[in-house]
Amino acid sequence: MHPTTPAASATTRHASQAHALAQEPDAGDADARRHQPFGLRSDHLTKDAAFALDVTSSPGSAEATSTVRAASENTAYAAKTLLIGGIAGCTAKTVVAPLDRVKILFQTHNARFVKYTGTHFGLFKAGAAIYREYGVRGLFQGHSMQLARIFPYASIKFMTYEQLKKALGRRIDDQHVRNFLAGALCGVISVAASYPLDMIRVRMAYITPTSGVPAERVRTVARLIYNEPAYRFGLLNFFRGFPLTLMGIVPYGGVSFLTHEYFTAVARSRFAHIASRPRDRSAPGRRRKVRELKAWAEMTAGGLSGVFAQTASYPFELVRRRMQIAGAHDPTRRGSAARVISDIWSASGPRGFFVGLTIGYVKVVPMFAVSFFTYEKLKELLDLE
Repeated sequence: MHPTTPAASATTRHASQAHALAQEPDAGDADARRHQPFGLRSDHLTKDAAFALDVTSSPGSAEATSTVRAASENTAYAAKTLLIGGIAGCTAKTVVAPLDRVKILFQTHNARFVKYTGTHFGLFKAGAAIYREYGVRGLFQGHSMQLARIFPYASIKFMTYEQLKKALGRRIDDQHVRNFLAGALCGVISVAASYPLDMIRVRMAYITPTSGVPAERVRTVARLIYNEPAYRFGLLNFFRGFPLTLMGIVPYGGVSFLTHEYFTAVARSRFAHIASRPRDRSAPGRRRKVRELKAWAEMTAGGLSGVFAQTASYPFELVRRRMQIAGAHDPTRRGSAARVISDIWSASGPRGFFVGLTIGYVKVVPMFAVSFFTYEKLKELLDLE
């Protein structure tokens, strides 16, 4: 080794100091880094942080976030339509409750009111007779049970229709087929969920106690139905006529939503100049983009849909009502559909399957009109598409 001279040592020392100064940031740079956002400072940006930033900005992550947001919005939409559907159904049923009571008495050939069927103004005569003997409460007998049944029925019906319409829209191009299938399926689901309550309600509406005797309570009627010996398992008594109901609800639900969608679409297009309200220019951020119909147009579309639905399903409904009240005549009798159909045909022929259809129209037109009108107005209020 060669000895190190003093000059060489000094040269080496100066070079080391210069290198250290070059590596040390000046005060300006350090100050600038101190004021940078923490997540962006280079001395803190580790490999893991860089990977995390890359993941959150990737297209797959954005798509997942969008999917979660869409699912959350759809859940909120379903909850809102569930609520307003029940409100719309209860409102409509309350409006037509007296007509519904008389209709059930006609359909089931109640011995005390059969004389009014087929006569001029028989509907009003029967209603007046009920009012004279039982008062206003007589016209609403069984209505509390009706509301208990109709709220879940209408809630599930409207909510499932909206969901099924969206789901089927991704697979079926024909909107008429889509609307019919969505209406039929939502009808099946809602009826299955509420049928026992409807059984109790029909039995309460059918019973006509003698004057001065209080009407049967819900618990009493439910116990009577359960204890009927027609079926070994008492719960089956609450499902008298259920298979036939499923057959009838397919045309009823399918036709009602199909025709309502059709008539509202026609009103918004061909008759928009008289049926639609002016567009609201003051609320450009609203999600609901359809042109709102005037009240008379919305109620007309709803009423017409009720006429078509009632006509398509009435024979099924008539047979179902007879089966539901069979236990009131003979608790041991199951009331099979074939036997009920045979009895109706023997007594009245083909016309027997349409007994009470006129009163059915009188009831169903305002009921559908109020139901669809209330539902659409509440959707507008809540800004639901």
